[in-house]
Amino acid sequence: MFTGIVEETGKIKQILRQGKNSSLTVKCKKVIEETKKGDSIAVNGICLTVTEIERDSLSFDVSFETIEKSGFRYLRAGDIVNLERALKLSDRLGGHILQGHVDTITKITSIKRVGDSFLFSFKTPSKFGHLIVEKGSIGIDGISLTIASISESSFSVAVIPTTFEETNLKFKKPGDVVNIEFDIIGKYVEKMLKQMPK
Repeated sequence: MFTGIVEETGKIKQILRQGKNSSLTVKCKKVIEETKKGDSIAVNGICLTVTEIERDSLSFDVSFETIEKSGFRYLRAGDIVNLERALKLSDRLGGHILQGHVDTITKITSIKRVGDSFLFSFKTPSKFGHLIVEKGSIGIDGISLTIASISESSFSVAVIPTTFEETNLKFKKPGDVVNIEFDIIGKYVEKMLKQMPK
């Protein structure tokens, strides 16, 4: 479980394609601290298990399911990714509850500067519009963000300078693909409502 508060950005050192699966190595520093094999790390919002630890990098196996459902297939060596270690029970929940289970992907449609902040707009993924709630929470590439506005085919989030500078958002441009994880509470409510007798 994660909070969507990115601890650091890392640079992809290597991606090895192995049939339908892959392995990933990310150069990083902070998230190596106190990490051991088998621990979970969110990489661009994808919960991955640490398989190898080196002085300046972590390695992960990536399943075909993750590759199919997330933007992992668009990543290349040299790309910058958001990193977060799993939540400790003693930690403050600064963002919102994220599982690291990507629901879908979408594209950035525009980036506008508004004073010192930024307004990022995204295409609303088909079949998921009902899970996007104004002022609600959403995970975008593992970043906990608040939905600022919604239109028929898009939604926007306001990004403060600190979030922009300390995540991979500063490297993004319109047309780039991002991972989306919708609020788990909303997903449970949706399922319960569907199961209620009419």
